[in-house]
Amino acid sequence: MNALAVHSLWTTAAEPLNKIPAPKIEYTQLAPVLIVVGAAVLGVLVEAFVPRRGRYLSQVFLSVLALAAAFAAVVGLAAGGYGTTKARIAAMGAIAVDGPALFLQGTILLASIVAVFTFAERRLDPADHGHKVDSFAAEAAAVPGSDHEKAAVKAGFTTTEVFPLALFAIAGMLVFPAANDLLTLFIALEVFSLPLYLLCAVARRKRLMSQEAAVKYFLLGAFSSAFLLFGIALLYGYAGSVSYAAIADVVDGAVASVNPALAETMGNDVLLLIGFALVLMGLLFKVGAVPFHMWTPDVYQGAPTPVTGFMAAATKVAAFGALLRLLYVVLPGLTWDWRPVMWGVAIVTMLGGAVVAITQTDIKRLLAYSSIAHAGFLLAGVIAATPSGISSVLFYLGAYSFVTIGAFAVVTLVRDAGGEATHLSKWAGLGRRSPLVAAVFAVFLLAFAGIPLTSGFSGKFAVFKAAAEGGAGALVVVGVIASAVAAFFYIRVIVLMFFSEPKADGPTVAVPSVLTTLTITAGVVVTLVLGLAPQYFLDLASQAGVFVR
Repeated sequence: MNALAVHSLWTTAAEPLNKIPAPKIEYTQLAPVLIVVGAAVLGVLVEAFVPRRGRYLSQVFLSVLALAAAFAAVVGLAAGGYGTTKARIAAMGAIAVDGPALFLQGTILLASIVAVFTFAERRLDPADHGHKVDSFAAEAAAVPGSDHEKAAVKAGFTTTEVFPLALFAIAGMLVFPAANDLLTLFIALEVFSLPLYLLCAVARRKRLMSQEAAVKYFLLGAFSSAFLLFGIALLYGYAGSVSYAAIADVVDGAVASVNPALAETMGNDVLLLIGFALVLMGLLFKVGAVPFHMWTPDVYQGAPTPVTGFMAAATKVAAFGALLRLLYVVLPGLTWDWRPVMWGVAIVTMLGGAVVAITQTDIKRLLAYSSIAHAGFLLAGVIAATPSGISSVLFYLGAYSFVTIGAFAVVTLVRDAGGEATHLSKWAGLGRRSPLVAAVFAVFLLAFAGIPLTSGFSGKFAVFKAAAEGGAGALVVVGVIASAVAAFFYIRVIVLMFFSEPKADGPTVAVPSVLTTLTITAGVVVTLVLGLAPQYFLDLASQAGVFVR
């Protein structure tokens, strides 16, 4: 009898297991992310099974093909109405498929394609022991300067692992602005951050500086992730859910029934405000806003320049997308609480980035502080808290991405015996030594400065107009002052290039392959098209500016 009783207990206990619902995954709507993740996994298998001499071509082909296919999937979803009328929440409530998500994913994928071209460049450095070399260490695990490293260089080894690492980072970036709950947001953050920490450490030249940059980025990134995770825990305690819509309902007081286990903490505004502040800190770190910007100049300077360009463009797009979704979907009921805080952050970011950039003597550090100032300009659009604010930020991110990758691609061309010549004094007279390269870089600098007829002017005008209409007129005045300060150091570099005498022992300008040429050409074309005829793209951003909840 006892045995029968025990057996019946087992049977009873096992019955609920049959009732666990199978997850419903909309594979078509998640296609862009799945294609990139699948290609990244294939890239790892390529490293394991393809002979060393065949890996470079295999990885470049696989990466570009996957990114192009993912972009085609984004276009297909947008054409199918998923950016407007069919916008929905997919993957059991984890991913939003809507206008902002598709627009940002398309921007990230296009920027990543041209960034991968700079990763694949192998003509800038002279051949080493008869082997073509790229920007990455021959063997990342070798101690800098050791016999092991010298043997790897002599054998012609290349770190082709950078391609699957970049694909994993891109996959995380695609999920980050589309995440519809806080746990998905955190997982996406880690998925794209960890590969970036590794990519920062594998420069072929100045390896110790590269490794130092990676350690700084990793340590500060770990701090920001911890703040974000702690904030998520507090918001869960406040709302009893990690879902954006559920948290927004609790904030708005629209909850029908309260979970008894969380009855004492649900609706506690202290948990909400502290949790929101901690999550915001994690996102502002990725954006590079003051006072969470200290990693930016060191990491931009130390990382391999192709990685710097990729990171500066794509990470900013993903982080601002996540920030917009958090503020506009989860916390519209707290607008009066978060706007004053964001006002302060935007002002110190614009002025801090612009003023400190004046003192820089390294071109990569100058562009790093420039990116901090641009984060401030973008925050002005976020603060608008209107539909035009969303669309202006989307447009600005698209314009900024290509200018940034193009500018860093030009930096890779100016070289001396030690590799890239990034000290500003080396750029003196570049306009006489290589007029075309200097002219192209001048176009990018003018776009950063927001001079009319460039994409930078269209983007800044859209953002400032939205901020002014949203009641942030004083912020626009500060933004214009910061833009004037920033214009000074951009113009200073142009004057240095065209109106200074070139030094006899100055750097040379390497002749790039078609890959880097395509990257720079794409940057110039987008800069001019968005400057001369921005209306179509502004309309596109406007149509894509509605979040699903």
